[in-house]
Amino acid sequence: MNRLFTTIFALAVSCATAASLAQEIKGSAEAGATKNAMCVGCHGIKGYQSSFPEVYKVPMISGQSAGYIVASLNAYKKGERKHPTMRGIAGSLKDQDIADLAAYYSVHGMVAGAELPANPAKEPSAEVQALINKTNCTSCHGANFSKPIDPTYPKIGGQHADYLFVALKSYKTENNPVVGRANPIMSGMARLYTNAELKLLANYVSSVKGELKVVPERRFR
Repeated sequence: MNRLFTTIFALAVSCATAASLAQEIKGSAEAGATKNAMCVGCHGIKGYQSSFPEVYKVPMISGQSAGYIVASLNAYKKGERKHPTMRGIAGSLKDQDIADLAAYYSVHGMVAGAELPANPAKEPSAEVQALINKTNCTSCHGANFSKPIDPTYPKIGGQHADYLFVALKSYKTENNPVVGRANPIMSGMARLYTNAELKLLANYVSSVKGELKVVPERRFR
């Protein structure tokens, strides 16, 4: 176990260094607002569901960390995240487009001055707490699972439970040409859990109040 966490720490450092280089491109929220046409058809509709690789609500991205949006879109672009639709969309974006969209969605729907409480209002059960402690999830995702310690890590508090479950399972998927995520840190973590345990984690994290939301575009209201 100690060897696993030593390896994960080393990978985290290298990923953070690469991410800092990627962040040299400054995004404009104003420019991002003019480039989101490919995003709103899924992420701008409340309750919208994907059917690949199974049925689940598409993730809420309004209020998400800009660094994470940049990192995830680049992962789709490089094929490190395997999702045909998202890879096609990400592949059509230039680095500046990605930075602008990330800047836009990081403030989209956010309320100035609003602060989350230091701790979740709903305490986890003893079983769920043991699962959280197993890999110390909050050490990366922060208070309320909404204060990530690294800009490339996601806010996950309040995210759709079914999406979280699908995402977590995808880190365990190997040798599949169209499904899976190659992040070495999360892959190592996810493999320590059964799918039933991942579902328990996803359900609890989804119940925690966070900053993520769906902000419908006017055309969909």
